[in-house]
Amino acid sequence: MIEECFAVVEPLLGTKTACAAVGRARASHYRRLKPCRTTERKPRPAPPNKLSDEEVDAVLEALRSERFADASPDQVYFTLLDEGTYLASVSSFYRILRAHNEVRERRRQATHPAKVKPELVADRPLVVWSWDITKLKGPKRGEYYDLYVVLDIFSRYVVAWCVAPSESGELAKDLIADAVARHRVPPGQLTIHADRGSSMTSNQVAELLSFLGIKRSHSRPHVSNDNPYSEAQFKTLKYCPGFPERFGSIADARVFCEVFFAYYNHDHRHSGIAYHTPASVHFGTATEVRTQRAETLEAAYAANPTRFNHRKPEPPKLPTIAWINEPVSTEELTQKAS
Repeated sequence: MIEECFAVVEPLLGTKTACAAVGRARASHYRRLKPCRTTERKPRPAPPNKLSDEEVDAVLEALRSERFADASPDQVYFTLLDEGTYLASVSSFYRILRAHNEVRERRRQATHPAKVKPELVADRPLVVWSWDITKLKGPKRGEYYDLYVVLDIFSRYVVAWCVAPSESGELAKDLIADAVARHRVPPGQLTIHADRGSSMTSNQVAELLSFLGIKRSHSRPHVSNDNPYSEAQFKTLKYCPGFPERFGSIADARVFCEVFFAYYNHDHRHSGIAYHTPASVHFGTATEVRTQRAETLEAAYAANPTRFNHRKPEPPKLPTIAWINEPVSTEELTQKAS
């Protein structure tokens, strides 16, 4: 009905007035007059300046040549231009490479092999040492002292330490050499683990360890869990009640560390070694201490069994092994592979 009215009114009043009279939008009216578009689009005509197949092949041959294999299209373009050769524009170079899936970094990139996960095992003292450096705040803002600590991971015994005004590979070398000499470590037995700091990877330390027959081990980059024993020891140091906010001088720092490490080695009962002192485990008296603990508990049990709910108490067992990143057994590797 609307269509019939519109057809009658439009020739007399015009399209604009007729649309307003019947309530139709003019855009809808004009859209209906146009023929329906097909979904298929006509192919785009080739531009008159399109490169011929021979010209495309010449560009590819130049870009793929041994001379320009590692050069960017810009470098290739201007090098050829300086030599009096013009093949195509830089944008055409990129377009041709993109059409052949060759738009990528053309230069050879440095590749770094994945760092090996350190897997160290110690079943007795003087097998694996871990060492690291931490900062101690000095009297002024921005002033620090460097604390070097070398730790036996099996006994948790601090075998060497020092406080220095700055980090130095030469100082680390002297500290390790002194510790090895004092503990009479035979060649080929010890592995020393550290992170990848400048002192840890210095030539002085590397040459010393090679000379003494000591194996080196390093943490993977950005993996703090590869050096857990040193990190835990530093936390014990800095969270002890007497640790100051700042040290008045390097002499004060050395006095504090001397007192602390004497306490840590000989008085501190470490939870990781069945609450024995590191010195007791390191020097082999922990078995006797555990026997004495067992006798004391047995006497207490005999005097009053009900206090223990008639369950004979036993002191915690001494650890038999310590590791940095527990090695994966062959069976576990086979299960993962399957």
